[in-house]
Amino acid sequence: MEKSQGVPEAQTIGVFNPLRQPAKPQEYYESIKRKFAEERDLRLRYRPEGTAQYTSELTGALAKYEGDPYGGEIKPREPINDTVECLFVGGGFSALLTSARLREYGVESIRIVERGADVGGTWYWNRYPGVACDVPSYDYLPLLDEMDYVPKNRYAKGEEIYAHCQAIARKYDLYELAVFQTTVTSTVWDEGEQMWHLTTDRGDHMKARFVICANGTLSKPKLAKIKGMESFKGHSFHTSRWDYAYTKEDLSGLEDKVVGIIGTGATAIQAIPGLGAMSKELYVFQRTPSSIDIRDDWYTDPNWARKLQPGWQSKRRARALAEPQLTDEQKAKLAAMSREEKIRRQENANIDHMMRIHQRIDEIVKDKATAQALKPWYMFMCKRPCFHDEYLPTFNRPNVHLIDTKGKGITQITEKGPVFEGKQYELDVLIYATGFEVQKTGIYNQIKGKLGLDLNDKYADGIRTLVGIHSQGYPNLFIMGGYQASFQFNLTDMLQTQGDHIAACIDYARRHGYQSIDATAEAEEWWVQEVIKHRGKTTRNHDCTPGYYNFEGESNRRQDGNYNGGFRQYFTHMRDVRAKMEEHFVFTRK
Repeated sequence: MEKSQGVPEAQTIGVFNPLRQPAKPQEYYESIKRKFAEERDLRLRYRPEGTAQYTSELTGALAKYEGDPYGGEIKPREPINDTVECLFVGGGFSALLTSARLREYGVESIRIVERGADVGGTWYWNRYPGVACDVPSYDYLPLLDEMDYVPKNRYAKGEEIYAHCQAIARKYDLYELAVFQTTVTSTVWDEGEQMWHLTTDRGDHMKARFVICANGTLSKPKLAKIKGMESFKGHSFHTSRWDYAYTKEDLSGLEDKVVGIIGTGATAIQAIPGLGAMSKELYVFQRTPSSIDIRDDWYTDPNWARKLQPGWQSKRRARALAEPQLTDEQKAKLAAMSREEKIRRQENANIDHMMRIHQRIDEIVKDKATAQALKPWYMFMCKRPCFHDEYLPTFNRPNVHLIDTKGKGITQITEKGPVFEGKQYELDVLIYATGFEVQKTGIYNQIKGKLGLDLNDKYADGIRTLVGIHSQGYPNLFIMGGYQASFQFNLTDMLQTQGDHIAACIDYARRHGYQSIDATAEAEEWWVQEVIKHRGKTTRNHDCTPGYYNFEGESNRRQDGNYNGGFRQYFTHMRDVRAKMEEHFVFTRK
């Protein structure tokens, strides 16, 4: 890994220029799209149940896959019965960056309630070997200006990111009222008191004026429903609960072990190179390959870091949010182009990008059959794109074996290990890289607003929010990283704008002497229609191979997803809402 010679500007992932001329005849692109459709349909036939193919109800024999291997024994304490002004459910980036803004507005009473034993969220739980951010750290790590910190590498390692989270919590005095190893189980609005009442699995009964659901978009580990998985007699764990007591920190505990890993998503891509290097034998069970592009990591150039001016990250983000500069000629060409032609050209550029990824696989992976099996047959961004320089070469190791299930996945596990097409794979240890539940607002927590209406019951008739953050009938409740918000590959960009918005809303209510703030029914309806208007413009969700981006191929209402009008427009909408607070919200005084 070389030292950088300067750092490029933040890039937008997965946006293709319709002005770009196609490199091949149109029939070439149509033939690739037919192949994409065949691979999608194959997977849908195998798993028509969509998201129901997974379970996150990890109880009984499965409870071990959700336990905390890092926090030690839960320390006994007396139940907490007190009142705070702002309470965060969850202690990851969402809570930390919003708390920082609240402190800047003068809010003193801030509590984080976190299931783990420390702050960090994703970066508390994910400690698997090779863990790192897959977005440049100069853009991914929040509050670099405020912390006066520059990451050590272009892609910060998990340990550094976790330490950054802890440093934020210390700087903004968030440990003082924080409650760890505690899960919020209910959040109920008391209309008379104009307060939220929260209970936990530790017998607590807390009150809070404002509640921010900051439990993250990927928080609750899930497992594929595989027949016989409880019968496996070897060792097993989920990647987000890595068992270093078994593997050892340097993975030397695997030198005499036959290891299997189920899943080839973003986590597995980072973990597999280390597993391949240290295991006696490694079997990688793949249903659908990820797209693997060049990572090109480097150490941060100290001369570049030394010359950075105060506010450098904020300015960098502002530039990324700015509209691209087009010449008059480019604007005229775009204006003259039909919508269908724009979509066609973007799709063609997308296919060219994916075929370059295919070519890279052929150049790196020596065994032709393995190389073919590692090629992703879907549009870029149908699944989370991955960037790594050691993953593909790992399959050139003689001890590493790709078991390509060709879209079917593993459907049976015996006491010895997985079975595929009648062949038993005998393992010492089985690792589940099967991911997390996606964008669940109340993953352990029952939320009841006015008139005792459960938020999930309200959403059952279609998700209804204002900018993905507020939901009418749930005063002083703010949701981060949920549905009807914008989707960003760099999630912290979106979380930062949401945190700024939430802190500004709370500050407005406090400055004007209001006890509560609630979206109006009209504002909520406007946003629902905005979401609907921008979803379904193309057939991309339907055309994509199953994955968590498209609910494993399930059909869903157009309002039940992300806002697809673009991140710049989402940012503008939030700003416009704040400019006319009294039009968009109902405020009450105590």
